[in-house]
Amino acid sequence: MFLLAPPARAQIDGIAFVEAESLAEHGGWKLDTQFIHTMGSPYLMAHGLGSPVEDARGTVKLPSPGDYRVWVRAKNWVGPWDAPGAPGRFQVAIDGKPLAKAFGETGKDWRWEDGGVVKVGAEAKIALHDLTGFNGRCDAVVFAKDTAFTPPASGEALAQFRHKALGLPEKPPETEVYDLVVVGGGYSGLGAAISGARQGLKVALIQNRPVLGGNGSSEIRVWAQGGTMRGKYPRLGEIIEEFADRAKDSPGTYEEFGDAKKEEIVRAEKNIDLFLNTHAWDAQMAADGARIASVDAIDTRTGVERRFRGKFFVDCTGHGTLGAMAGASHRVTETGHLGMSNMWAWEESGSKQAWPETPWALPLEKGDFPETKKSRGPGAPFYKGEWFWESGFDKHPIDDLELVRDWNLRAVFGAFTAMKRGADAAKHQGAQLTWVAYIGGTRESRLLDGDIILTEYDIISGKDFPDGCVPTTWDLDLHYPKEQYAKKFPDNPFISRAVFGKGVDRQNGYPVPYRCFYSKNIDNLFMAGRCISVTHEALGTVRVMRTCGMMGEVVGKAAYLCVKNGCDPRGVYQDHLAQLIDLMEQPGAARRDSLDGDLYVPEDAAKPTPYGPPVPKIGIDPKKLAGIVVDDGAAKLRGSWGKGNGLDGYVGTQYLYHAPNNDAEARFEFAVKVGDYEDPPHLPAPKTARPKRASPSKASGENGFYRQPARKGTAGEQQQIARDVPL
Repeated sequence: MFLLAPPARAQIDGIAFVEAESLAEHGGWKLDTQFIHTMGSPYLMAHGLGSPVEDARGTVKLPSPGDYRVWVRAKNWVGPWDAPGAPGRFQVAIDGKPLAKAFGETGKDWRWEDGGVVKVGAEAKIALHDLTGFNGRCDAVVFAKDTAFTPPASGEALAQFRHKALGLPEKPPETEVYDLVVVGGGYSGLGAAISGARQGLKVALIQNRPVLGGNGSSEIRVWAQGGTMRGKYPRLGEIIEEFADRAKDSPGTYEEFGDAKKEEIVRAEKNIDLFLNTHAWDAQMAADGARIASVDAIDTRTGVERRFRGKFFVDCTGHGTLGAMAGASHRVTETGHLGMSNMWAWEESGSKQAWPETPWALPLEKGDFPETKKSRGPGAPFYKGEWFWESGFDKHPIDDLELVRDWNLRAVFGAFTAMKRGADAAKHQGAQLTWVAYIGGTRESRLLDGDIILTEYDIISGKDFPDGCVPTTWDLDLHYPKEQYAKKFPDNPFISRAVFGKGVDRQNGYPVPYRCFYSKNIDNLFMAGRCISVTHEALGTVRVMRTCGMMGEVVGKAAYLCVKNGCDPRGVYQDHLAQLIDLMEQPGAARRDSLDGDLYVPEDAAKPTPYGPPVPKIGIDPKKLAGIVVDDGAAKLRGSWGKGNGLDGYVGTQYLYHAPNNDAEARFEFAVKVGDYEDPPHLPAPKTARPKRASPSKASGENGFYRQPARKGTAGEQQQIARDVPL
């Protein structure tokens, strides 16, 4: 059955413009929205893993019966490399009759291809018929009464033609004024939207995909990493753990990523209006040019536009898209950046499985890529192409993204062809490709500038910022092409290696400053996720999803303070930091029924479990001790020391111990001013602490702590050395 598909409304005489994505039935074709910023539109793609997909179908209304020339906007996606063959070939059928030519066979970029002249009535049935199963793509179909007419090729001319032909208004209809407009529905967007809504804000959550979760969705299947519920504010992460996956592998199974659960939790928040399949493409600025007034967005299925008005906005796009549209100060590392992954999976079927010829794929052999490993997750085992199937390190991280994704596809299909037809073909006769991510897992693109640009040196040195909050526990993880597999394609290697820097506390985390979460020059713009204000190197630790989600939690709370106090994000730091700290210390489930209401925790609130290394037990809080306290975590150690927290009464998160007869030394360094000091201050004896033996430095042991007489300090650096003494 054919259904009428909006928005085929002729607003240019003699023209019917049909967006492929507006067809009522997509069949087996996938909706791709990743590259609207470069090619101008969402489009349908026949992602069939080598088997032709079911037709996409719909009905178009024509201005009048008669003869029309048909134009199809398509792409030969391997054309940029002059690869042999045309994997993306497809046909267009009008009223059940295929046009004379196939599309997607020629050219190097998106282009209008002439489908010839057809005779139609007042309505026509249209179908997209895939011929290969290898990622044919169709943007739009145009019927032109004037058979000499040619549609504009690209750019602004095509955008205006599309807009007018679809009958879209010059000014999109406006929404209500939201307290917070969240653009991007990954972990950071989910954290911001839920956190803000629970503070009583009216929130719009805009996501250009049909599912939530971003890289942590079933479309991309990167397991969510980063320790939660730890560090300075251990309540941060409680919201994230309500919906975060606990996948056993990456890529995992579809079910492990819980797309439906994420959507259910969002829709349960009465203060959130959720807009899936909605792509933000433009920002309208206030008269002063320093504030965003609204964001224009398009429904990626129907073409209908909305203008989202808001008091505050948060860029959770990953790419810094909203910030760039608004003129926010930002940086782009054009070469030597982190790349994009497209992970994949295959299964052993037990019977011989056919695989077509792929002359257009990368010509790979055994040894050109790593062997796939068996999955560790639940259910039937499969074999996986993991995170390191990554490329684009020296390609532009915004403008070249479609080329990077397509290069990744060529690599995956080339590797599978090598398995099926190469030296090990005999043992892979039953291999069947089951899943390939066509939505790329991008790691780095734009970085928006805040009042602080956090560096790796800040993190490694443990620089203490007064607004430090979100704990980053992932190592400084940067990716580079793996030399072993880079020889055949040195211009764009497709296998990466990870280099892990040292210095990140994986248990407690380094507290990322709040001032990294808002724009330094757009007064009402927050950001959360991998587009925050950090350097390329520091991005290596903060970019994982649970950490990004906690950024969103902080932004949601800060946005509430902005609305409540009539200030901008910078004002929260300058004038209301104590209030933000108080909110970060509240349970994630806490909510208020209005902006002026009190926080409360619902009786049926979820009790989330922390993720990551076990959160260390806290002993005596060093911050609550008088005087100068140098805990053992800051000691410079020589020899072999162990760490423990099994005995009560220690300061901080642990104590040090060593084996008998071991020449161990712990050096405690601190700066003092002239005055009287007593070190360390007397502490009451813990009931379970063991007595400790005397120090060779003649300090007297009392109740497990060492005390020296008060002495006169001299300005400058002082140190205490403990030798052969349990601390």
